[in-house]
Amino acid sequence: MRCEGVANVPNPLCHFELMTNNTQAAQAFYGRVFDWRFDDASMPGYTLVNTGAEPTGGIFAKPPDAPGVCINIYFHVDDVDAVLKKATQHGATTLSPKTAIAGVGEFAVLADPEGIAIGLFKPAGE
Repeated sequence: MRCEGVANVPNPLCHFELMTNNTQAAQAFYGRVFDWRFDDASMPGYTLVNTGAEPTGGIFAKPPDAPGVCINIYFHVDDVDAVLKKATQHGATTLSPKTAIAGVGEFAVLADPEGIAIGLFKPAGE
């Protein structure tokens, strides 16, 4: 996954995920509406979304214990641990600790003080 920033924008939105009850229906809808292309083979259980430009995305099935379908967004950061620590110092709650994805990068998910979930992402090799 690439995560190229927008010129002069610190920590740009770099990836999104659709957590859905029906991944095939989501692909059909977003493919027809936005002409997105999909890769189901590269990461089993996770569909990569090629929007034709940045940001790129993913689609995955809603786990049974998740409260509902949603869209997750990830912001590009230089240091997941440092930003997660800073966020928690300012009232955020960690929902998913820093997790590495081999060859892709590392991410964490937090809830801001109002409970809005956001992701942090650092691409591999940075």
